[in-house]
Amino acid sequence: MKSKKMTYTLFGIYFLALAWLILLKGQFSLPNFGFYRNINLIPLKGSAVVNGKIDLDEILGNVFIFFPYGIFMGTLYPETPFYKKLLPIFLTSLAFETLQYICGIGATDITDIITNTTGGIIGLLLYLLLKKLFKERTLAMVNRISFVCALFLISFASVIIIYNL
Repeated sequence: MKSKKMTYTLFGIYFLALAWLILLKGQFSLPNFGFYRNINLIPLKGSAVVNGKIDLDEILGNVFIFFPYGIFMGTLYPETPFYKKLLPIFLTSLAFETLQYICGIGATDITDIITNTTGGIIGLLLYLLLKKLFKERTLAMVNRISFVCALFLISFASVIIIYNL
């Protein structure tokens, strides 16, 4: 569990799950593919507002699904400056939002980019905390935690697939 190869593999699993959640909305089929295009360039308006109130579930969900990205960036590139670790997180979020618009599979929303990037920042800060706590064992700890999460995710996806057969 101390291998960076393991970390890259676990990051790949996480990234595929992230794409599945954002682009496919956690489904294995797209009945509305190409039918829904919406763009919102006003932060905290539109998809983040339901019945005149800010939808904290969506905002916190976006933060939550992106904080592992920050932890992985910190773990894989510990000597890289903060902004260079943050850039791929921002660009990934931007790419996902753009793909949603192009493919017509969801709302393209600036709030999502902001909250996803915020999640990445929190993940980078959590990595710094882990590094202080575990020092040279940080890579092993991140791999152990990520491995358990990957097993849970694969089990969850397997249940969904079996249920839908």
